[in-house]
Amino acid sequence: MRVGIIGCGKIVGQYLASFRQLEGVRLVAVADIDMERARAVAAEWNDGGEHDGGVRAVGVEELLASPDVDLVLNLTIPAAHAEVALKAIAAGKSVYGEKPLAATTVEARRVLDEAREAGVVVGCAPDTVLGTGIQTARKAIDDGLIGDPVAATATMVTPGHERWHPNPDFYYQPGGGPLLDMGPYYVSALVTLLGPVVSVTGAASHTRSERVIGSGPRAGEKIPVEIDTHVTGVLVHESGVLSTLVMSFDAVATHSSNIEVHGSMGTLAVPDPNHFDGDTRVFRLGGAEWETLPVSAGYVGSGRGYGIADLASTPPGEEPRAGGTLAFHVLDVMESLLDSAHSGKAVAVTSRAERPSAVPLTDRRG
Repeated sequence: MRVGIIGCGKIVGQYLASFRQLEGVRLVAVADIDMERARAVAAEWNDGGEHDGGVRAVGVEELLASPDVDLVLNLTIPAAHAEVALKAIAAGKSVYGEKPLAATTVEARRVLDEAREAGVVVGCAPDTVLGTGIQTARKAIDDGLIGDPVAATATMVTPGHERWHPNPDFYYQPGGGPLLDMGPYYVSALVTLLGPVVSVTGAASHTRSERVIGSGPRAGEKIPVEIDTHVTGVLVHESGVLSTLVMSFDAVATHSSNIEVHGSMGTLAVPDPNHFDGDTRVFRLGGAEWETLPVSAGYVGSGRGYGIADLASTPPGEEPRAGGTLAFHVLDVMESLLDSAHSGKAVAVTSRAERPSAVPLTDRRG
């Protein structure tokens, strides 16, 4: 799979690290509205001694027209995800984007519809669910280790990204907030573990109308808060399992596991869904202490970009594990949760996504 990257911001480094070790994925070009950033990324890659002629820095339109680009990796800001994806699809390219798939489900639906008409494939982060952490937990559930799943909790709290991010404005504007920023990791993991969601009930609040930037050249500058910064809700899975979700930019810390799954015969403590690995622990009914499970499933040593390698090896006509249908469902769940929080009523989730197939224990590093 020959890949061209559009968007050379901070996250690109994590993809480059994966591409250097993955077989079946070859980076050929990078582009950015700031050509200096694109040139810097190309130089970093080429200085690493890569083969196949290296990587070229080009303009966005030139990359989209390049015949040697099979897939566009869309690393632009969330507000531009749909626009760039649609241009790539119109150029006959498959596309894999950073989360979320688009800013709204209306935009996301158009991306999927036009990709289907063009006969190209859509993939989307997060692909953290393909790592050994979430996949080992999934195998434990599928093997019946905790009996019948009954409920789950998913918790992410932080006092706010303005403490470390030098330009955190977009986190506090429409399209930002803790749910849309971090929720894709947690909701994707819950769907991977427990299946799709059919309805949600939510509530939300915010504690401050301003935030103070804590680092960088703008340190001390106040920025407005235009969105809810604490979101909580209950997700009703098609299986009947109830998941309680807490996403906050207002709280300081928590002792809670990132995700816990409670079953009739035990409880699983699932590792951080923002990472690819981590320990999965179980407390069995009648047991005396938590046990750490051996790694038993998932891509070993994986990182951002493994979803592209997985997409490249997916048989034609099949949905990739980190595919557009799952990403659309996750966005629909989050959008519905915010709708519920503002209306005070339960909201049905109308989209459906098949639970992605499990990843056997696999090492794809070349």
